[in-house]
Amino acid sequence: MNANKIVPLTNVGLLANAIDRAMRRPVGLPGLVVKYGPSGYGKSVAAAFAANKHRAYYVECRDTWTKKAFLQAVLREMGLVPTRTLSEMVDQVAEQLSLSGRPLLVDDAQYLLDKAAANVITDIYNASQGTIVLIGEERVPQSLARLERLHNRVLEWVPAQPATLDDLRDLAEANYPGLMIADELLEDLRSKTRGCLRRVAVNLYRVHTEAQAIGTQSVDLATWGNRGWFTGEAPARRA
Repeated sequence: MNANKIVPLTNVGLLANAIDRAMRRPVGLPGLVVKYGPSGYGKSVAAAFAANKHRAYYVECRDTWTKKAFLQAVLREMGLVPTRTLSEMVDQVAEQLSLSGRPLLVDDAQYLLDKAAANVITDIYNASQGTIVLIGEERVPQSLARLERLHNRVLEWVPAQPATLDDLRDLAEANYPGLMIADELLEDLRSKTRGCLRRVAVNLYRVHTEAQAIGTQSVDLATWGNRGWFTGEAPARRA
């Protein structure tokens, strides 16, 4: 995917619209938005688009993070110097969310939700009543279900959707504007990769390089022939 351009695909729009609704919610409604789904479905791309659109504070969690590491990362993103205690850092984050009116996007949230560090998100929300967006893998809803105080603050669940044919068209046109790829070929690719955007992107690059190699600007199923698709499966071991 073109690193300089985020294509407004299905999952990009779903998350951006959910955050819009959360930021305009009536007083008294919860403000947590949860985007979840399989790896490769474009969740982080959607997060980057939403962060830019809403001027959100954005952090990408790591498996090794503690409560302190998470809070320090959020405060760095906010341009604030962390104070000494966890309680004071929670207050700093909450105050900034309240004053700025900007949402907080937490990517790879499963790394926090599977630990006691998840409680700090509840504390931040309770103190700020701001909009907090958690983005993570398929297990995120189950992880949240074990955290009742956080689970009942969810306003919207946004499951990641497999790529549509329109998504593949848009992605191909944005990244390879001089190349005509037939819908029948795109649909075959979408079906074989089960709509996984990361694998779609890899295969579109393959189509592009093959088209260059054979000197054509138009590729359909017949042209592609028996080249097959990269689906993540390792090649069979030769006898």
